[in-house]
Amino acid sequence: MVFALPSRAYDLQMLDRPADRALDHGWVYGLPPGISTEQWPLDPVTGYPLMHGFTLKLPDDYRVHGEDIVAVSFFATAPDHNDGGAPDDPEIREAVLAGPAHPRLSRMTDILDYEYAALLLTAREYDGAFATPPGPLALATAERPRWLDVGGASAFHEAAAPYAKKMFSGSPRADLAENRAIALTPRATDPNAGKCPQDEYTSRIAPTGYQPFYYYVGGVQSRDNFRLQDWSKDHAQNHLGGTMRPCQSEPEMSPFYIEFEEYFGGYNFGGGNAQLDFKEMKFDWACG
Repeated sequence: MVFALPSRAYDLQMLDRPADRALDHGWVYGLPPGISTEQWPLDPVTGYPLMHGFTLKLPDDYRVHGEDIVAVSFFATAPDHNDGGAPDDPEIREAVLAGPAHPRLSRMTDILDYEYAALLLTAREYDGAFATPPGPLALATAERPRWLDVGGASAFHEAAAPYAKKMFSGSPRADLAENRAIALTPRATDPNAGKCPQDEYTSRIAPTGYQPFYYYVGGVQSRDNFRLQDWSKDHAQNHLGGTMRPCQSEPEMSPFYIEFEEYFGGYNFGGGNAQLDFKEMKFDWACG
């Protein structure tokens, strides 16, 4: 497939109101659209449905899988199932992976062997009805995740740190469908739009011209000499493409990626943030 590289990056803002699909570019928390209950990805570790984190409607220049693929839905291990390392049960894993799946499902595993997934959605799916999560496998023995009872937004708000609670004007409704709108805004300046992110110290690929969001005065690496590039100072934490700002080193990804914080869906990243490359279907996160 021949595709053009994007010429700009976009800031993503989680608004403090429910999404309006006619106006917004997707939603955080809530339910995914346009899929059947059977197509909702189960967690091969626990046998429960993975938690829906967000659904993002992609602008035209990020529709790398073709014009008919207009959105991506991201699913994650529930934060109350993510603590220290995934206990693997081969019987549960085999049963999950043998079950029905969405035709454009991609599964990903983190460094702790926890599971994540992404679905590429057509316009018809994006505009479709919200999905109903499936029940857990009969083999499942893990404790029921909180989001299945009160919804992802309410579950996150109950356990969130004070800084994250400030993202909400009040407590979200205890409802599976409760979501928050995503606003997408082109960045005024981002020299890294269309470039593969890379760490200048650890990258194993040829230089891409990617520039880090920081520099050291006089080239001397010390805390006192650390400075932000002027063009990066107004960049939002959650964004589509462009300059990556990971909590640790930059993972090697295509220019078609989303970087997001814990509150952008309600995850346990150890106070850090994450990146989803929806072209190559890679996922990475690091603690803060």
